[in-house]
Amino acid sequence: MSHRPPPTLADWLVSAAVLLFGVAEELGGRGLAPDPALPWWWIGAAAVAAALVLLRQRAPFTVLAVYTLASTASIAYVGELPAAWQLYTQLVLLFTLLGAYPPGERRVLAGAALTVVFDLAILWRTPGDVGPGDVAVLIAMTAIAGGAGVAVRRYRQIALQAQERGELIAREAVTEERFRIARELHDVVAHSVSVMVMQAGAARLMLLPDQTTEREALKVVEETGREAVEELRLMVGLLRTGSGHEGLAPQPSLARLDELVEQVRLAGLDVRLTIEGSPVPLPVGLNLSAYRIVQEALTNTLRHAGPTRSEVTVAYRSRMLCLDIVDEGPRDGRRAPASGGPGHGLVGMRERVALFHGRLSAGPLPDGGYGVRVSLPLNGRIPVVI
Repeated sequence: MSHRPPPTLADWLVSAAVLLFGVAEELGGRGLAPDPALPWWWIGAAAVAAALVLLRQRAPFTVLAVYTLASTASIAYVGELPAAWQLYTQLVLLFTLLGAYPPGERRVLAGAALTVVFDLAILWRTPGDVGPGDVAVLIAMTAIAGGAGVAVRRYRQIALQAQERGELIAREAVTEERFRIARELHDVVAHSVSVMVMQAGAARLMLLPDQTTEREALKVVEETGREAVEELRLMVGLLRTGSGHEGLAPQPSLARLDELVEQVRLAGLDVRLTIEGSPVPLPVGLNLSAYRIVQEALTNTLRHAGPTRSEVTVAYRSRMLCLDIVDEGPRDGRRAPASGGPGHGLVGMRERVALFHGRLSAGPLPDGGYGVRVSLPLNGRIPVVI
């Protein structure tokens, strides 16, 4: 049995509308009461119908079946044409049933059959001869209510599929960016371990002949380091796609921001680079990620704002590296939307910032344009300089 949510505000409003409409019609003397001057029985029936309407989302078929059987019995017993509120309530319940279940399900077929019985009871008790117009109006109203329910259910399915697809695309984007970051950082670690192995080997060769203990210790360091490098290369081989030679190029860093700025200028983006504070040696992974964040922010500016003005500020604080990349927005005032869901650039920036426990804020600026602000803590760690 599928779980149904409790009544919403819309359910309460529809239920109140049924109650008010029923009371107003019965007090106006247009109902089925034998004594129109005192229609308390039918006012109570309208209250029960309103209660059923309130619960229709929790048990659509049960509510429709109970209401239809009770209304049909009252029509047959009283022998008069039912009030309009009774017909409209039946249509609301049919709409809910077709909006909750697939058209071919047995509950839907049974609900449709019950509605047909209700319609036949109305035609049976209609005074005078029933003309084709009466039948056509009743069929049209029933078809509109049922068709609207089917359309609403289809819309809900499409919306749910779109939401699931969006979540899948977002997860795939995060996974792709994490693999990309992992490939880069594994290259950095492998290179750093290689340098450690070479330094240990050089220190071992400088030892005196009688320093056997130190020599053996350094030899173990070398062997362990070589094994670690080999394992890292195997891991990088699993992560890397393409020819396998992309990791041989020098890894970018903030020291190469001038080259990046020149490249985006050639692409049409007017960039001004500002360095605040005295540059300090940074951990290689942090240095690489900071460069990639600036690169991705400028790429997003080109993609969504086109040729415009942008400013990049790199600030070296005592325990924080701050990056500010802001632009003035597109010249025509309309920023190109991201196609296919959230852009991978922003996903990559978030992953890199989270990796180093930093903070990221990205969004439109009050005076126009777009800004990306990143704070990466240094945490007093000893930088790895290669």
